Order: sequence, then C-alpha cells, then structure tokens
Amino acid sequence: MPTITSVLSFRRSRAHARIKGPRATLSGKWRGVAALAALALSPVLSGCILGSERPELNLDMSDTYRTAPRGNADAAVPVLDWWRGFRSSELTTLMEAAQIYNLDIAVALAQIVQADALVGVSGAPLLPSLTGNASAERQKQSGANTISSGQGFGGATFNTFQTGLTASYMLDFWGKNRAALYAAEENATVSRYNREVVTLTTVVTVANTYFQILAAQDEIRVTRQNLAAAERILGLIRNQFNGGTASQLDLSQQEALVAIQRAAIPPLEVTLAQNIDALALLVARAPANFAVRGGSTRQIVVPHVTPGLPSELLYQRPDIRQAEAQLASSNFSVEAARAAFFPQISLTGTTGFQSAALASLFTPGAWFYTLTASLTQPIFDGFLLESQLKQAKGVQLQNLQAYRKAVLSAFSDVEKALIALQKFTLQERLQNDVVTASRKAFDVAETQLRGGTVNLITVLQTQQTLFTAENNLVLVRLNKLLAASSLFQALGGGWTPSGTLVSLQQ
Repeated sequence: MPTITSVLSFRRSRAHARIKGPRATLSGKWRGVAALAALALSPVLSGCILGSERPELNLDMSDTYRTAPRGNADAAVPVLDWWRGFRSSELTTLMEAAQIYNLDIAVALAQIVQADALVGVSGAPLLPSLTGNASAERQKQSGANTISSGQGFGGATFNTFQTGLTASYMLDFWGKNRAALYAAEENATVSRYNREVVTLTTVVTVANTYFQILAAQDEIRVTRQNLAAAERILGLIRNQFNGGTASQLDLSQQEALVAIQRAAIPPLEVTLAQNIDALALLVARAPANFAVRGGSTRQIVVPHVTPGLPSELLYQRPDIRQAEAQLASSNFSVEAARAAFFPQISLTGTTGFQSAALASLFTPGAWFYTLTASLTQPIFDGFLLESQLKQAKGVQLQNLQAYRKAVLSAFSDVEKALIALQKFTLQERLQNDVVTASRKAFDVAETQLRGGTVNLITVLQTQQTLFTAENNLVLVRLNKLLAASSLFQALGGGWTPSGTLVSLQQ
C-alpha cells in the first residue's frame, strides 16, 4: 500500500547516561521504568471515539395474528419440552437423544468455540504485547582489517550476550480495535443463536420424520386391509363367473383393482424404511443398529398451543436474535472501517542487559532501554480504506434487510402454521365422515353382492371410494401433525431466551 508515514520518535540509550555520569544513569533508569509503566497503562487512553452506526429498522408489525384463536392473544408461549404434548414416549426419547447426539448440533457447538477464540484474537490488540528475548553471539573480525590496523593476522574474536523485554502497544484512540472486538463478540453471539436455530430445526425434523414413519405404517396397514377386502370381493366375483352370472370384464376389473392395491405396498415400505434411516442419522446412529417401534397417527395427540403476541417473536425466535446479532456486528465493523481513516499511534519500549562477557551481563552498567512513539497517517492507499468502508456498509445493509426479512418471515411462518393447523383439523373431521360413509356403502355393497342383488360396477365404485378415502384420511392426519410441529417451530418452541432484547435503534 503506497502510504506517506510521519514518524515521531523519541530514543534514549544507556550510552547517554554513561557520558553524564552516575547521577544521569540513575535518573535515566527511572525515566525508562516510568515510560514502560505508562505503556502498560495506555489502554485507558484507548477508545476515545466510538461512534454509532445503527440504521433504522422500519419494521411493519401487527398487534395480533389474523388466524389466532380469539381470546388467546396474550397466552403463554410454548413450553421448553413442547414435544411431550404429543404424548408419545418414543417420540420424547428420540427428541432427547437428538439433542445429545445430533451431529449438526455438535458442529454448531464447535463453531461457538471458534467464535469465542476469535473474540480473544480481536481483543488482543487492545492490550500491550510483551516479548522476552535472549541471544548469545560470537563474532570473529576479518583478518584484513586487523592487518591494516597493525594487529597481525587472524583478526579479533569477541562475544556479545543480550537479554531483554520488548513492550509495544497501539493506542486505540479512535476506537478501531475496540469496534473490531465488539464485532467479534456479536459474531460469538451469532454462533450461540445459530446453535439454538440448529437445535430447534433438528428436533422439529425428528418430530416430522417420526410422524412420516407413523403415517407410512398407517398407509401400509390401510393398503393391506384394502387388499384383503379386494381379494374377498374377487373371490365372490370369481364364484359368480364360474356360475355364469358374472362376465370376464367384471372379473378382470376386480383383478386389476387387487393388483393395484398389491403394487401400492412396496413404495410405502420404501418410504417407511428411508424415514427410519433418516431418523437414525438425526440421532447419530447407524441404520443397521436402529429400530423404531412406531404405531399410528391416531395415537398422537395434538397439543393445544396459542401463538401469543407477534411482538413476542422478537424474543422467542432464535433466528431473529441471530439476525439481530449479525446486524449489530456489521454496525461495529462499519465503525472499525471508518476509524481506519484516522492516524494510528503506537508505543514501543525495549529494556534489557547487554554485555561482552556473560559474567557481567546483569550488572548495572549493562542495562539499556529504548522508547519509541510513532504516528502513522494513511495519505494515499489506492482507495483501499474507502473501498473497505463501502464493503462494510454493504454488509451492514445486507444484514439489515436480512433482519427485516427474518422478522417478517417469522410472522408469516406463524400465520401459515395457524392456518394449516386450523384447516387440517377441520379437514380431518370431514374426512372421517367420508370414511364412515364410504365404509358403510362398501359393507352394504358386499352384502348385496353375496346375495346377487347388486350391480358389479357399483361394487367396484364403492371399493375405490373407500380405499381412496382411507388413504386420504392418513395423509390429512399427517398434514395436521406436521402443521402442529411447524407452529411450534414458528413460535420458537424449545428455546428459552436469556436476557432482554437489545434494541438496535438505541
């Protein structure tokens, strides 16, 4: 970087004290100690200027949810272990195992360790650095030099021993390093919220996968029951065909329906096995050593949940808190980039002992020190600093829009989950009526078929209607369970926020 640097230096060595005598030696020593002490206390002079780079949020928020149940606007948020409300001991066990063993959560924890380490890295420039050094040197002078001086051939050989301490510090007068530290601290906060986001996503995925396993088991049971019913009807039609009261078309149509039901089973078994394998991965288990008992979606109880107030999402949702911390970090990054335009002041001090003989290394006459103060002001750097500031502002604007989107997306997620849960609950009740009526029609048609008083086309239609209704009922129950878990996720269930929300506009 082409820069013009102005350096203001103050140097004082032990040689000056040697010329002025013992008194000058003592006063010089204490001046050096005082200067090093001032260097150690110099952080109190740092961070004199730390501006505010907080943009306006301008969020569009409502007082209530459009689809929220009446009278529950100020109800409590979901409890920490919200999955227990489904009343499935196996689901609860899987949820607890996922929180302990899930590898995505483990990765998020490792990222927290990295972020905390980066906080230490960013905070290091705010403290003086102290370096110890020791050296021993043996040097032989050139023989040509000794001949010219009349000392003969071979040259002189002499030793140099040195030990000392070097302290340096850059005054953070404009708050650049402190702003960088604050940005790193906010990034560490981002990593913690990310861990909560990953945990919430993981447990919801566990719940959804488990529900899909139950639905696949239900579909397999329903399909096998339908296959048994279709084979039963096929037997009746075959008897009628043998007796001459049924046509080949009637027999072939029923055989096709039986084949359709039989062919529907393998894809359902594939879905079941794949979801079990996916669940094994979520709890960090090998699929060969993992099994799920399962059951039925009819055994799962959908817990009652109220959405509370929309403003509570700013506290409840870890992804919103994560976006907020990212925006705060970018604010401090802009401050650091702006402070880089101002002069940088650094102090350096070196003290130690130097002697040609090891035995006299630590004598008073061997002590020396050097003090340096420097001021560096960028003049022209090819617009590097200006470009870095523009980049920081661009990241700030990006994080601002991401924060606004996170808030609005949270409101949208809750609304969509409320609508889905409400409508799928209604659809389940209506679909139950469809299954009941279809089952009754099929039973009547089968009875009349045994008596030979019904058209075979009617029997075929009632079978298809019943089979479709029962399969649809399983899918509706699955959709209702998925909507319930989505609502818990949208409300930030399973995470208890600590502290208070810091307003970015303060």
